[in-house]
Amino acid sequence: MTDQIVPNQPDITASPQPIAIANWLYSVAFLVFVMVIVGGITRLTESGLSITEWKPVTGALPPLSEADWLSEFEKYKQIPEYLEINGPAGMTLADFKFIYFWEWVHRLLGRLIGLAFALPLLWFAVKRAIPNGYGGRLLALLALGGLQGTIGWWMVSSGLSERTDVSHYRLAVHLLTALVILGGLVWTALDLRQLAVGNVKPARVTGFGWSVLAVLFIQLLFGAYTAGLNAGYVSNTWPLMNEYFIPGGIEWANGIWSALSNDPYLIHFIHRWWAWVAVGFLVILARRVRPIDRRASVAIHMAFGSQILLGIATVMTGINIHLAVLHQAVGALVVASTIWGVHLIGHRQAENSKR
Repeated sequence: MTDQIVPNQPDITASPQPIAIANWLYSVAFLVFVMVIVGGITRLTESGLSITEWKPVTGALPPLSEADWLSEFEKYKQIPEYLEINGPAGMTLADFKFIYFWEWVHRLLGRLIGLAFALPLLWFAVKRAIPNGYGGRLLALLALGGLQGTIGWWMVSSGLSERTDVSHYRLAVHLLTALVILGGLVWTALDLRQLAVGNVKPARVTGFGWSVLAVLFIQLLFGAYTAGLNAGYVSNTWPLMNEYFIPGGIEWANGIWSALSNDPYLIHFIHRWWAWVAVGFLVILARRVRPIDRRASVAIHMAFGSQILLGIATVMTGINIHLAVLHQAVGALVVASTIWGVHLIGHRQAENSKR
């Protein structure tokens, strides 16, 4: 019989490759990290509204002729940012090309990340190299990446008709989604590396881990609001804000919830001082993971220490663009190192529960 199965013959078509997949996920996480940096440059150079159309395929090519550039510039001239700010300021075609470049690079990176995730995922799936239990998680990350592209356009579209900038709410969703993707990639890669050494049970977030992530989420949310509202500019002094601990100028007329999400003075104040709450939780996290993996403890300390210094320096220099970009970049490293630490204590708890 031609379809008879030979006893004890290995199935050479199914060979899970957790280390290879983990390394691939780390490389994609690096690309997301670069994307976060370029996103910061795009925001700080006010480049985000320079491309007024969403063309997921044909938009991969920049304008290739002078006529194409003039056409893109004419489209930009129709939106409020040009009509109310850059037009009166005397923006030239050369100025427009500069901001267009950064937005184009930002979108191109998004496309490259999509390909860098989808194509290897398809390859691993065809080769049946994905370990049991990880296919759904990898598909969820792929879907979240696709959603991020839609969120990016949703954010940009908020600044094309009635506003001179994008909605800070939508900017926050866009940035936080990128950091969630980064965290998901790192967490899954860590699980796969544990699987490769025989630890089959994935790590689970502990109660303390959730507390750390919640505190960090609040800090990142107010950081995104600070960026979206240009709230960093309301004070260039530290530790006091314009000679006061609690700054003047907070608009309370529409209630506390409106102030918490819209007032630049209050948002800057919270982002400045909630950082120390986050530091407290991260110090405890670093101490808890030190006996498990000292490298993670060092990484957490280095990340939040650098971030605090960069935040202070960014404020005191009146939002120097280089420091501000570094501040956003190290913020992503804080997320990655925190995920590492939370994963370690989650894995330790999972191992203890087996005993």
